[in-house]
Amino acid sequence: MTEATNFSARLRQAIHDAGYEIRPIIVEREFNQRYWGRSVSFQAVRRWLNGDAMPTQDKLEVLAEWLQVDPHWLRFGEKLNGSIQDQRKRWDAKMTHEERKVIESFMSLSAEKRKIVGMIIQALSKP
Repeated sequence: MTEATNFSARLRQAIHDAGYEIRPIIVEREFNQRYWGRSVSFQAVRRWLNGDAMPTQDKLEVLAEWLQVDPHWLRFGEKLNGSIQDQRKRWDAKMTHEERKVIESFMSLSAEKRKIVGMIIQALSKP
């Protein structure tokens, strides 16, 4: 089996376990609602699901977050012992109460509005 074929099997399993139908149109819709970059096409998603191609790392991370799986497992089929959870704990520990409130407000926005806010933040953070 190829790397893309193995990835496809894990992706299909994660989609099923998350309670979604394994259909390119559904994956395309759910992915594009969460991804801040250029939208992916139906054909690209179909290639992921058929084991003909693999997404780039940024897209893979969005898939993993949506499906609530470890991105390392989704990519390689191996689980790292708590690496993602540990990173999130360290990041969260540095936040002030006000910053937590802002993040909670941000997360309560629709995916479309989060995308807009993200683009604004990225524009403001450029030197």
